[in-house]
Amino acid sequence: MRSSPKTRDKVIDSASRLFAASGFRACSMADIASEAGVHGGSLYHFFKTKEDLLLAVLDRHAEMLWPVVMEPVFARAKDPIERIFALLAAYREWMVMTDCTYVCPIGRLALEVESHSEGVHKKIAANFDGWRAAVRQCLEEARDRLPQGTEIDALARFVLTVMEGGLMQSRSQRDIGPYDDSVAQLRTYFQLLQKRAAQ
Repeated sequence: MRSSPKTRDKVIDSASRLFAASGFRACSMADIASEAGVHGGSLYHFFKTKEDLLLAVLDRHAEMLWPVVMEPVFARAKDPIERIFALLAAYREWMVMTDCTYVCPIGRLALEVESHSEGVHKKIAANFDGWRAAVRQCLEEARDRLPQGTEIDALARFVLTVMEGGLMQSRSQRDIGPYDDSVAQLRTYFQLLQKRAAQ
């Protein structure tokens, strides 16, 4: 039986789920083949190593960012700044649904994968850049409501830092409070920026 592109997609999806749930190191190729319901030969036909498979998983995350995450979230609000907070609210929903055990799959990989795996870390960085670009787009649309000289790229990165940092603290404490506190402070900061711009 010949391996098909559908088999490849099934392997990538299974690996993505396992890496998110258990971590990259904890999952063997045999675990992934079992989860995908394929023979080892089919898996190795497409991916010679687990790192090759991880690279494909990261490509899939990047491809799905807009249609699966950003587009539905941004549909919740027309105002560009409120779209940023809609994204943060969606992240909160994922945490609440999992009793604060949710972990960002990209963040987890960034911490777990060995630093010498440069190709992997470049793709992890590209995934974070995708998130930052989406936030940056919102900030660009709201530029006239921000003080002149605001560094849009840095502000977009700060939004992600609040999101990821709040998530890690809430996860460690199994309490949504740290995340809510972080987002509330970000909201206050945006209000101050807009007030300053209006003066």
